[in-house]
Amino acid sequence: MSECAVAIIGYGLAGRFFHAPLIRATAGLRVAAIVTADPQRSAQAAHEHPDAAVMASTDELFGRAAEFDAVVIATANDSHVPLATRAVDHGLAVVVDKPLALTAAEAEDLIARARAAGVLLTVFQNRRWDSDQLTLSRLMAQGALGQVLRYESRFERWRPESRPEAWRERTPPAQGGGVLLDLGSHLVDQALVHFGAVTSVYAEVSSRRGAPADDDVFIALTHRCGTISHLRASAVTAAPGPRLRVLGSEAALIVRDLDSQEDRLRAGERPDTVSDWGVEPSHAHPRLITGEQSVPLVPERGAWQTFYARLRDALVAGGSAPPVPPVDASDVVSVLCVLEAARASALSGEVAKLA
Repeated sequence: MSECAVAIIGYGLAGRFFHAPLIRATAGLRVAAIVTADPQRSAQAAHEHPDAAVMASTDELFGRAAEFDAVVIATANDSHVPLATRAVDHGLAVVVDKPLALTAAEAEDLIARARAAGVLLTVFQNRRWDSDQLTLSRLMAQGALGQVLRYESRFERWRPESRPEAWRERTPPAQGGGVLLDLGSHLVDQALVHFGAVTSVYAEVSSRRGAPADDDVFIALTHRCGTISHLRASAVTAAPGPRLRVLGSEAALIVRDLDSQEDRLRAGERPDTVSDWGVEPSHAHPRLITGEQSVPLVPERGAWQTFYARLRDALVAGGSAPPVPPVDASDVVSVLCVLEAARASALSGEVAKLA
């Protein structure tokens, strides 16, 4: 099978440590081009991907669009829609790092444009393949928890000093900054994958460090199925809680620590270079708890590489049926609707209702 040529726009944290390594780890895909205007990042890209063309502008990339099969957009949030629109108009399959857009309306317009052009559009919701999420899916399928009554999910960190060099912290929410759009996109997506549509949202959104962007978020979701989700994203939590606490009618699941795949990618490992990719250390194994009984569980292996394996399959799919993306972009419209309701709730102090 010939390799599909993938171009990456942006070589910051997401482009360098997430997308490029996972693409390289996927048979049938290759990093063919990297776009960054930063001289230091250009040098890093050229050193780390000597076979890729390193470009300083998207104009150069789109001027050579015929050389590529797909483009990954790993840039600041407010550039996602303009860049994805250009990619769609050039007939390139598009992977957009989350969030797809700043608003649900923008996302819907982009999806409609891609559909009309017959172009594959997907969103990098990689944390669907976290070890803890895959383990929860297994337990729910087995009925081990009974009916899930409450789902508590956290991305809590302790960074008491804001970082002016970090665009997510210096950028106002209206321009795509803050943890609500960043980590909140993962938290809400995971909750919707497990428990489906939401009927009401209550949220508290704050900027505790005085930066333009929000850094401390709590979201309560009532799902149509009856499950309540409590979601926390914070940069100012000195004592982080468990990554997951899922309370069911028959048992509870506790996962203490965050999935390790991000740390391993940052350390230079890849799914194709280590044999134990996605294996969590024994001290981080989840526990199934019923009252005073607490039983350790062997977790599912994390598998972020699944996203790009499915993208490859979609790119090479033949036949008359449309290719199946690794993440349906329409799912992200639902996520953005919830995030918009969360911000409205935080401003009003009232529960926001969804249809």
